[in-house]
Amino acid sequence: MEVMKYDNVKVIAFDADDTLWVNETYFREAEHKFAKLLSAYETENKIDQELFKMEMKNLSIYGYGIKGFVLSMVESAIELSNGKISNKVLSEILEIGKEMISMPVELLDGIEEVLEVLSKKYRLLVLTKGDLLDQERKLEKSGLTKYFHHVEVMSDKKEKNYSDLLEHLEIDVNEFLMIGNSLRSDVLPIINIGGKAIHVPFHTTWQHEEVSPNEESDEYDVVKSITEVLNYL
Repeated sequence: MEVMKYDNVKVIAFDADDTLWVNETYFREAEHKFAKLLSAYETENKIDQELFKMEMKNLSIYGYGIKGFVLSMVESAIELSNGKISNKVLSEILEIGKEMISMPVELLDGIEEVLEVLSKKYRLLVLTKGDLLDQERKLEKSGLTKYFHHVEVMSDKKEKNYSDLLEHLEIDVNEFLMIGNSLRSDVLPIINIGGKAIHVPFHTTWQHEEVSPNEESDEYDVVKSITEVLNYL
């Protein structure tokens, strides 16, 4: 890989969830708890499938984040039980959501070291999806706010979302680099609009963020850990 390809980069944006801190792990744990609560009605595999379908159905209504996820769990529970779900179980589902929101912010290894180094040379941003209040809370708890010039909680991360935001922030796409764990949200849209991207895979990926092999590209770099980013910049 040629380090030279990043010589003109002036602005670097980081995804937040599973790039700065742990997130998807908590959703997997919540799904497991939800399946146990609904075990009288279906198998865990079937419950997982139906919950994902419900999340996709509701995505345009609730958007991304824990609150939308909880509402989808409630709606799935009602459907899977044919309306027989008890108030007690519904309360327990709500409690799963509250536990997720109150989880401590666990920074990924090396992230503060990387931000400390890069902040001295580049303008750093956070571009993330999710619930506004929840993402603001996590960023505050993370202690990373001091490294970033701007934080944007986006409704989605498609090409137009990025193009509009970069135009609004007066950032030249040719001088822009995005770093994140999701090919679908953090990497491919940026490549498609002429920017640069580095993929930092997380050990687990939400099904909605997965891409097929034919969607992948050789126009971005992949690193095993966030600290490897420093080898390119």
